[in-house]
Amino acid sequence: MNAKNLWGSLLFSLLTLPVSAQTNEVLLETTEGNIRIVLYDDTPLHRDNFLKLVDEHFYDSLLFHRVIRNFMIQAGDPKSKHAEPGETLGGGDLGYTLPAEINTSAHYHARGAVAMAREGDARNPQRRSSACQFYIVWGKTYSTKELEAIQEKVLENTKGQTSISSEMFWTYRKTGGSPHLDGQYTVFGEVVEGLDVVEKIQKVFTDDYNRPVDDIRILKAIKLKIEN
Repeated sequence: MNAKNLWGSLLFSLLTLPVSAQTNEVLLETTEGNIRIVLYDDTPLHRDNFLKLVDEHFYDSLLFHRVIRNFMIQAGDPKSKHAEPGETLGGGDLGYTLPAEINTSAHYHARGAVAMAREGDARNPQRRSSACQFYIVWGKTYSTKELEAIQEKVLENTKGQTSISSEMFWTYRKTGGSPHLDGQYTVFGEVVEGLDVVEKIQKVFTDDYNRPVDDIRILKAIKLKIEN
């Protein structure tokens, strides 16, 4: 083989080598166990903001301050780090919001979905996300009749821009989730390990403001780089 053919073969080999891709994941070490989350690359503003806060150890020692059985668990209020027992939480923020990256055709509120909280439409018609408060969906399973009713509500709330697809329909019937939130909040990741921990947390006893009576804390949030 001459030099020209040799270099051509080498170049072809390099171009056809499998490309290593990284998956951005975060491990939440909590007082109830570990929850591992993968972050979506097609919601880059939310992904990068979340990773930045993890790098800054922002989430370390924060509480799951809002927990609703058969619905979701929420964390990220900076005021929760040193909150007194019984103190009402949920109003803490970082002074900025994130543009919505809502893509229901790709990411919806199935069980295990991770999404950012936000202020309601009256004050936030653009549905911009909180910079720091996030929730993990638990939800429940739904009947066909229930999903048909939710479909009408979702269409109304999103002015016809979001509907429940056949894939979503079967997911909500078999696995569960919170379909009434679709099209209104940015889903930017999902739980890939530790759903049993989420299930345990969403069952705890809470006060009249949905704060767990016994504190449930994120001990540490750790950024993981997974090579695929």
